[in-house]
Amino acid sequence: MPADTATPADTATVQIDIVSDVMCPWCIVGYKQLEQALGAVGVGAFVRWHPFELNPQMPAEGQNMAEHLAEKYGSTPAQSVENRKRLTQMGQDLGFTFNFSDDTRMQNTFAAHQLLTWAQVQGLQHPLKMALFDAHFTQERNVNDTDVLADVAASVGLDRDEALEVLRSGSFAEQTREAQQFWTSRGISGVPSMIFEGKYLITGAQGAENYAQILRKVLEERDAAA
Repeated sequence: MPADTATPADTATVQIDIVSDVMCPWCIVGYKQLEQALGAVGVGAFVRWHPFELNPQMPAEGQNMAEHLAEKYGSTPAQSVENRKRLTQMGQDLGFTFNFSDDTRMQNTFAAHQLLTWAQVQGLQHPLKMALFDAHFTQERNVNDTDVLADVAASVGLDRDEALEVLRSGSFAEQTREAQQFWTSRGISGVPSMIFEGKYLITGAQGAENYAQILRKVLEERDAAA
């Protein structure tokens, strides 16, 4: 279960730190697979999201997604279309809607990460993260736009004016940069990267069964140490 959802007192809970970027489709795929694993194992989770920028040099106006992938990975137009179809189907299977189009854009996400850092203090980081994935991938909104970010924050119960002040003042910029550097200095170079109970690292969307195996391992070790 997510960080901000109450877990029954008699349900075991596993701490899961997830390093991710809102621009990363595999991050929401991986999280949805993790949700399936949590349900299968019957365990709750305290999830903390941590910042990572796939494209820290992305300009403020963003870039067309197909053009970006062609430049960064050498993807052909046909490969790009096929990858989008694959992700769209995976999303449908997991209960998440990807709406890709020829106009889909990659955005700079440093402002979004600052907002997420602030939202953690407010106890609403997880719902904000989910709402940002939805805003970007489902609604195709510009999650580098200050007003869009403030609206998304308000939609999950955060104070819109406070969100605007966080974004305009940059009051959480330094803390966010420090968090990014913390994880990259520990070898995190790809996302999603999930750390279970501070011990087991899994990078990439590895599927519900693989996540379930790690969850069971954590619980078995906990029982053995009890």
